[in-house]
Amino acid sequence: MSRFDRYMLSQLMMLFGFFALVLVAVYWVNRAVLLFDQLIADGQSAWVFLEFTALTLPNVIRLVLPVAAFIASVYVTNRLSSESELVVMQATGFSPFRLARPVLYFGLVVGLMMAVLVHALVPASRAKLSERRAEIAENVAARFLGDGDFLHPAPQITSYIREITPSGELLDLYLSDMRSPGERTAYTAERALLVRTESGPKLVMFDGMIQTLDTKTKTLALTRFENYSYDIGALIGRPGEGKPTVDEASTATLLWPDPAMAAQIGASRNEMLFAGHERLSQPFLAVVAALIGFSTLLTGGYSRFGLWRQIVVAVFLLIGVQFLVNGATNMATRDPELWPVVYLPILAGLAAAVALLSISGRSRRVRHDLVGAVAS
Repeated sequence: MSRFDRYMLSQLMMLFGFFALVLVAVYWVNRAVLLFDQLIADGQSAWVFLEFTALTLPNVIRLVLPVAAFIASVYVTNRLSSESELVVMQATGFSPFRLARPVLYFGLVVGLMMAVLVHALVPASRAKLSERRAEIAENVAARFLGDGDFLHPAPQITSYIREITPSGELLDLYLSDMRSPGERTAYTAERALLVRTESGPKLVMFDGMIQTLDTKTKTLALTRFENYSYDIGALIGRPGEGKPTVDEASTATLLWPDPAMAAQIGASRNEMLFAGHERLSQPFLAVVAALIGFSTLLTGGYSRFGLWRQIVVAVFLLIGVQFLVNGATNMATRDPELWPVVYLPILAGLAAAVALLSISGRSRRVRHDLVGAVAS
């Protein structure tokens, strides 16, 4: 790597770190405010809030890195151009493609960071976040049970417990369920336990009865039981624990889908392939963003008034690439067999960068020929 490459790469990495930190902080604060409202409203501690916000950071960083790479590329190129450093390097014989080499290195470094995020950190953090949400949901269900008071843990649900023993046993339980139209159901039990299961928390009642009133016919049905299980998790809309999602699965699982795992996740083979190849394509967005920012500004040459027109064009090109990404995602979502289209935005972005570098080189040759003709 030449001295110029090391110099430009150091400038890009330094500014990339600054812009990434700022963007992550802004994005993270917005997400943290929403999490704070949700968790504190549920009575969770500040430690739980910090844990949840930390688990959302990998996905936030994944979203921010390509934008930070683009901003760093545009900023450094604009500064080198305004200080005539790029003009000097071009005068020594550096072609636009040669000048783009440190930018390509920079994009690959950022792409490597994104690869670590999308293939390892983001799936792991989402799986852990899902697990912690399930545990929090069970804690919320436990707080629905208080002794000596009539509580309303959910609409049309009323519960009363005379006493909760130190061992967690619920004595003299009353539970009223009026959610079914035309029916009123009341559960009573001498004792009960709150039990954690794979499908969520269950209220197991012993030595009690179920009274069901049909409000239309005014008839009462009475059922006595020795033990009966009531689904508390259904009251709080708790997601099923132990069922992975596509976002939580490893990349290898998505690229080489196993029928049993696909059935467990609830996705088809093509849907899993689309998700896996989408992960493979995401790191290249950083390379495309950096090259578009550099190549667009390079077409402007040297100007004392700056390269604002080229900066605006670069922003619109990046937005266009993102539109292509969204369009490819929508197409593959509607028809998972079209999963190869996720690579089209990357190819389009690289083609645009190569075209802009070629235009920059041609413009430079034209300007050089005109200067030579005037001098002669």
